[in-house]
Amino acid sequence: MDPIHFIPVTAEPFISSVESLARKIWPEHYTPIIGKAQVDYMLGKFQSRKAISSQLDEGYFYYLIHSSSGEPIGYLSVTPQDSDFFLSKFYIVSFHRGKGYGRQTMDFVQTLAQKRGFARITLTVHKRNPSVAVYQKMGFSILHPIVTDIGEGYVMDDFRMAKNL
Repeated sequence: MDPIHFIPVTAEPFISSVESLARKIWPEHYTPIIGKAQVDYMLGKFQSRKAISSQLDEGYFYYLIHSSSGEPIGYLSVTPQDSDFFLSKFYIVSFHRGKGYGRQTMDFVQTLAQKRGFARITLTVHKRNPSVAVYQKMGFSILHPIVTDIGEGYVMDDFRMAKNL
């Protein structure tokens, strides 16, 4: 398994790289689950350069995931949320899935959480997202369903999941 590298996203051009990756990954992964219109809406609301910059200002930490050759293959975002370390975003380009990069990324997130003194990582994931099973294999449990109104008539119909460290 090739090692991957995590590059903190602090300003341009890293923010643009995250936006570009989101525009590549989200339509492919989420359109079959929630439809093109909601994917387009969510990209604009949550993964535009402006939205990412605002999230960074609000205390979110973004990291680009690069392969050993330096190719950007995904990104993640985390933030403290109450007493938990919240994994807000975790995306890898489809071509690079199934190569152990997800496990390496989750190990990185777990290390970040532990260094910051958190005893639990939480996340939300769409109920019909195949990643639910992946998170369960990584030690996460479903806590409860959660439906979040995100505007324009759209909702996120998720499971809240957690992993104790």
